[in-house]
Amino acid sequence: MTEQVPPGVARQRLDKWLFFARMVKSRSLAQAFIHSNNVRVNGVLVSQPSFQLKAGDRINLSLDRRDLVLQVKAAGERRGPYEEARLLYDDLTPPAEEAKRLTAFEQALRQPGAGRPTKRERRLTDRLLPDPGDEGH
Repeated sequence: MTEQVPPGVARQRLDKWLFFARMVKSRSLAQAFIHSNNVRVNGVLVSQPSFQLKAGDRINLSLDRRDLVLQVKAAGERRGPYEEARLLYDDLTPPAEEAKRLTAFEQALRQPGAGRPTKRERRLTDRLLPDPGDEGH
């Protein structure tokens, strides 16, 4: 029982579309990405690479460093350059959403003054304390 597609409505496999839209580097990576439950289409979790996308579908992707919200504009013909792939979707990702995810380097950075003091900071702190030899005077 295959779903009948009205004429004029182009549908495409989800893994192929992710590959053609340059969201992943290969179809096999797209399939693994979908199987790991990182894709929602119209708010529904999709775990089958063969899911049929159509124009107007809304895709939520959970990538390593950011979350994307895309709206499908067209099915892809091939994996072309970025300018060609960019025509397949509208990026609806809210700008504030990107700031929530930090890279590994940003997570490893610490605020100045946090953590162990440097030798210079320790000397400056020691100047504020009374000298141990001056207790009796």
